[in-house]
Amino acid sequence: MQFGDNDIDQVIRDGSLILDVRAPAEFAQGHMPGSVNIPILNDAERRQVGIAYKHEGNAAATALGHKLVAGDIREVRVKQWQQFCEARPDAYICCWRGGQRSQLAQAWLHAEGVDRPRIKGGFKALRQRCLEILQNPNKTWWILGGRTGSAKTVMIQQLPNSIDLEGAAQHRGSAFGRRKTPQPSLVAFENDLAGRYLRHTGDHLVVEDESRTIGQLGLPERWHRHMQQAPVVIVEVPAAERIGHIKAEYVDEPLNTQSYTPGELEASFLDALSRIAKRLGGDRFATAKRHIEAAFTGAGSHEAWIEYLLREYYDPMYDYQLNKKSERIVFRGERGAVMDYLGSRHAESIA
Repeated sequence: MQFGDNDIDQVIRDGSLILDVRAPAEFAQGHMPGSVNIPILNDAERRQVGIAYKHEGNAAATALGHKLVAGDIREVRVKQWQQFCEARPDAYICCWRGGQRSQLAQAWLHAEGVDRPRIKGGFKALRQRCLEILQNPNKTWWILGGRTGSAKTVMIQQLPNSIDLEGAAQHRGSAFGRRKTPQPSLVAFENDLAGRYLRHTGDHLVVEDESRTIGQLGLPERWHRHMQQAPVVIVEVPAAERIGHIKAEYVDEPLNTQSYTPGELEASFLDALSRIAKRLGGDRFATAKRHIEAAFTGAGSHEAWIEYLLREYYDPMYDYQLNKKSERIVFRGERGAVMDYLGSRHAESIA
């Protein structure tokens, strides 16, 4: 039983659970949200089959695949699939093109009394559809801007008509925005954005003001171009409040949740500082470094280095960038007023 072309949008929109039987190296290059990789061939086995296909043809490659995945090896892999499918009865089966590997997985599971639909066209079809979605950002976009530390991401997460780009990228956007967990691959990031876009309701979309890249990931070119033309709404937050928010998010949270030790967190901040060293210049870099080191030894406060970097680096950079967008600014105000303004765009679009 295959899964029809007309339902591919549903898989993408729902973030459906997928049993992806491609090799780990293929999966690492890109996959769909909700995918779990339990390969029918591991990387070494896939290389052997590929060589056989190149030199001897499809029949020889298929025969070698069956030879490599037989006996106890096949039993273990089918058992893993069976356990996955029994725990997730709404899962689909997927390989690269919906061909031999997913057909075999489907047949072997059927022999064990487990039936699951196979995605027609496989990951390739899902990926092609995601790219089509990203190429057509046909909504009215609004850009939420504001100085560093204004809690724009929190606002984005609270608005019903938004997409959290930094959440999808698993990065906070700035040099200090790396998370301990790695960012997804570019393909996985784009596929996630396509799903979020399909799930988005209404004709008005709010996203945070971002540069072309978020960490190591680039936004889809059409999306970034759209963002450069969209109206801008600015949230204005006092400096003391911004400093407090940055400390809570970047210092207190990782230490309180023990996701970082103090030493690890200090090292990550110094590494981030080194990445903007050229733009800071020698004197400002040295001063910021002293402030960070003092905060972790107890000789200074975290508020001191945060305030220094905001004043000497982030706020001037923000002012420069904002000046280039001045003609697109349509509203500015404190957090509550901005939330009401952007929320009313959603209400209008679904009325």
